[in-house]
Amino acid sequence: MAINKGDRIKISYKGYLDDGNVFDSTEKQNGKLLKFTVGEKKIISGIDKAVLGKELGEEFKVRLTPQEAYGEYNEEATQKIDRKELPENLDPEIGMVLQVEQQHGDHTHPIPVFITEVDPESITLDFNHPLAGKTLNFDIKIEEIVNQD
Repeated sequence: MAINKGDRIKISYKGYLDDGNVFDSTEKQNGKLLKFTVGEKKIISGIDKAVLGKELGEEFKVRLTPQEAYGEYNEEATQKIDRKELPENLDPEIGMVLQVEQQHGDHTHPIPVFITEVDPESITLDFNHPLAGKTLNFDIKIEEIVNQD
């Protein structure tokens, strides 16, 4: 039976860039399958759409543009802050990931930001997802359809 919107499924996957560099996989997640409800928009849209119509056990490849994955890289999504705003015990380095609280409606949630520049007076934070602006490739296998009759 084909997968439809609203079905809860589990997939195994390998995500890699055009140069072959694997950025995530079921293997990197200690074999834990990715479980989601199709159409709930809880995962990147390209995968959400790619599984529609597929069958249990089906294996396929999908290539996602930045728009179907984490969006284009936004140059304006960076912010320079004064080093005095950092905790005293933090020694910032390029590539370090910090958690920043972001207001979303009536609640806050942490988002990861990356330090891209460090100088004696300030640091620059990048709020883009690390895979923003990149074309992503996935090898996917439909491992389980949780709720189909």
